[in-house]
Amino acid sequence: MTRTGIRLKAPAPGWTVDADVVVVGSGVAGLTAALRCTAAGLRTVVVTKARLDDGSTRWAQGGIAAALGDGDTPEQHLDDTLVAGAGLCDEEAVRALVTEGPDAVRRLIDTGALFDTDPESGVIQLTREGGHHRRRIAHAGGDATGAEISRALVEAVRLASVRTIENALVLDLLTDADGRTAGVTLHVMGEGQHDGVGAVLAPAVVLATGGMGQVFSATTNPSVSTGDGVALALRAGAEVSDLEFVQFHPTVLFLGADAEGQQPLVSEAVRGEGAHLVDADGVRFMLGQHELAELAPRDIVAKGIMRRMREQGAEHMYLDARHFGAAMWESRFPTILAACRSHGIDPVTDPIPVAPAAHYASGGVRTDLHGRTTVPGLYACGEVACTGVHGANRLASNSLLEGLVFAERIAEDIAAHPASPGPAVRGEEAPGPLLDPATRIEIQRIMTAGAGVLRSAESLDHAATALEALYRSAAAEADHRDGGDTGDGDGAKDAEPGVDAWEATNLLLVSRVLVAAARAREETRGCHWREDRPDRDDDWRRHLVVRLTPDRTLAVHRTATASFPPVGPGPVPAQREQ
Repeated sequence: MTRTGIRLKAPAPGWTVDADVVVVGSGVAGLTAALRCTAAGLRTVVVTKARLDDGSTRWAQGGIAAALGDGDTPEQHLDDTLVAGAGLCDEEAVRALVTEGPDAVRRLIDTGALFDTDPESGVIQLTREGGHHRRRIAHAGGDATGAEISRALVEAVRLASVRTIENALVLDLLTDADGRTAGVTLHVMGEGQHDGVGAVLAPAVVLATGGMGQVFSATTNPSVSTGDGVALALRAGAEVSDLEFVQFHPTVLFLGADAEGQQPLVSEAVRGEGAHLVDADGVRFMLGQHELAELAPRDIVAKGIMRRMREQGAEHMYLDARHFGAAMWESRFPTILAACRSHGIDPVTDPIPVAPAAHYASGGVRTDLHGRTTVPGLYACGEVACTGVHGANRLASNSLLEGLVFAERIAEDIAAHPASPGPAVRGEEAPGPLLDPATRIEIQRIMTAGAGVLRSAESLDHAATALEALYRSAAAEADHRDGGDTGDGDGAKDAEPGVDAWEATNLLLVSRVLVAAARAREETRGCHWREDRPDRDDDWRRHLVVRLTPDRTLAVHRTATASFPPVGPGPVPAQREQ
């Protein structure tokens, strides 16, 4: 591990809370980890950026994948996952996911989650989604699976009297003199027992902060998904991997070319139940492109939609499910039906306009099979983590399962290996510059234009230059405030500490890492689509690992094989600048 000494500009903590474990995030991964740690007798604190039930999990529509049906096996689930991952999955991690997954889902049911069942037999109803050769997606409330899982876990956390700190943005990792995790600093927004900047002191920190979809103008992610966990880990010296593999969901409700922020998702389960992708003339353009047609892995469907849009000069394609009829729409997909109708579209009578939008980060903070990162005592699970399960493209509905399985593994590891770090120490280095909150929109537009669904060396170079200019401008302004050389001082300004400035600063850091990795990967693989490098190149069947150096530059290196190196003690591999 390389200690960076880099931290966000923020006031010193004015209050502290002691714990054995602090879990940052309240989605399926975070709450599962918290429940398992609490059950093991560990004093656990959950820190969440909004309310307990406001994370990304509650937006999950389709369901959770597991080999629960007759004739299905973990081996078949493994095969589908490896194919979707385009040669970059860690097979050992996938095997852990698919073999432990069914029992993890059953434990979730025991916790209180209610999945849709056959009214006569009581057996869990299963559907199909893209990349799956069998019906293995369990769902709840038709298309409200995430909301039901969130409800059950939040209720269980409250019944277990787990201590929670809501409306709190995590800032930085605290470490002791040896670089071992000693807790986190955080800022509590609004009313509560605590307010302002404080610290939770704990020998184990579990990052379960979700995604980073807000780096793009249009995304299915909620506004809180600003890459805070990945940014914290980078500043702490942890390694991140595979950040270039951002999955763009093929079927997001098209609300106009200028639509920004969180966009309504049209679940893959709609296609799993028989909806067709068509162009304006009603032609099913995915036929012949893949054996599974509309149910091909998401990267293939997204590319198929984008190609057809380019061929026809169209802004979107259509998803046609009029043949479902009103009764099926109302019972199976009530949430999607309501969202469409709220925007003036009735799927019962009209095809749904759809286009790809940023959806899921397949990469993140690099971990081993127990969720351990390259910083001792720091764990990660869920979308913030890169366990090796997803490879270059996540298989549909594997994300909720990954959160469950690896959260349980993390809790088991923490309970089995108690630690006693020394007192937390703050680095001597001055904090980095904070971005003016107004730059958030500029970052999103730079990333959408340069690092979106379609990428090239030219577009990525433009994005890298523009992002670097934002950083340098903020740094120059900070230098000016501190009495140093001002540079030109134009563009982004060094802002005062606050939630919006911290979020913008996190977005810039994770955007720089994503673009650096995308520039380095000179091939097309999974959901990384380089127009200037349209073919897969197995010389690139490797992972790109990025870390932040003490001088605030990015070091990128390529792994020797498709397997991750260990995260534990040992020599750090030579870094190669890209």
